Amino acid sequence: MEYFTLGWNVTEAAVAITAGLFAGSIALVGFGADSVVESLSSLILLWHFRSHEHDERRERLALRLVGACFLILAAYVAYDAAHTLIRHEPPEASWVGVALSILSLIVMPLLARAKRRVAARLNSAALAADSRQTDLCAYLSAILLGGLVLNAAWGWWWADPAAALVMVPIILREGVQAMRGQLCNDCH
Repeated sequence: MEYFTLGWNVTEAAVAITAGLFAGSIALVGFGADSVVESLSSLILLWHFRSHEHDERRERLALRLVGACFLILAAYVAYDAAHTLIRHEPPEASWVGVALSILSLIVMPLLARAKRRVAARLNSAALAADSRQTDLCAYLSAILLGGLVLNAAWGWWWADPAAALVMVPIILREGVQAMRGQLCNDCH
């Protein structure tokens, strides 16, 4: 499951960032960048499961690095979204982004549920936390979809940067919790 998650997030990041740059959509770029950070989290979990000895210091350091990435991402998204709103820079419609967010809304909840089942069988708190992060990706997909559809269908250009701003507290929360050595412990 973690290999699938990693592959999905890398693909999702590439598609979202590319489509976001072409459309000028900060919400889509921010969503893609979040997928990059979630890929790092998956790599950390894979590393954790492959390690034969549990080194808590290394795990805490890795979580803090992921947390720092989330905090940097939140600052970037907040700045760029505010800048876009202030300058009235409308993004183009991104039907690729709409399709990606719909696909993510279907895949992520199914994947999160499967991870929770395996986490319970393995009694793995790390995998349980990762399942909550996968749920969070679905929430971000819904926010992204709203902003993209409002922009594409009704020309509400401000919906895209507004959706990005709605993502900022969620990304910040992930960052703060990772810095504390947690992975979104109560995202449900």
